[in-house]
Amino acid sequence: MNQIESITGTGIPLLLDDIDTDRIIPARYLRCVTFEGLGEHAFEDDRKQDPEHPFDKPQYQNASILLGGRNFGCGSSREHAPQSLIRWGIKAIIAESYAEIFFGNCTGLGVPAVCASRDTLEALDQTIHNQPEQELTVDLLTMKIKSGDQQFDCTLPDNARAALTSGTYDFLAQLLQSESEIKEQAAGVPYFSSFA
Repeated sequence: MNQIESITGTGIPLLLDDIDTDRIIPARYLRCVTFEGLGEHAFEDDRKQDPEHPFDKPQYQNASILLGGRNFGCGSSREHAPQSLIRWGIKAIIAESYAEIFFGNCTGLGVPAVCASRDTLEALDQTIHNQPEQELTVDLLTMKIKSGDQQFDCTLPDNARAALTSGTYDFLAQLLQSESEIKEQAAGVPYFSSFA
């Protein structure tokens, strides 16, 4: 299981409130059989309407830390939203707050979704705009965001932090790791073994 203690990378600024999952990945892409290829459609409709959208700007193309606002990921519950961000290249999100289901999906996929104050977000937004090459670090052990010589506090619920730093966020990996115990338990369940 992959333990996630910190994420380092450049940032992409999207300091807007109430970004919903339909904006992150339009509903017409929910029919996909796998999540592969969703990254190219992240914020597709917003990008068509706004030629200055950060997801199209060359200076942010290799960014891995997304900066958002309040209530990020609101709207309908769809795993496709964080999946599209992951496939675009996002490995962590910093926002003021999150919709609960979006936050849970991020955690379950190994994407730390930390909260920071509006003042912190505005300072990071300015840094990212002025120095897009400046690396940020989201440290889950110290609960700090580092940007050059600046350091900011961030928060993450204890259960999400523990799951990410221990690697237990990945339920599939836990199942695969426990294969022999699952088979042993299943063998003792009468209705699993009584079919001819």
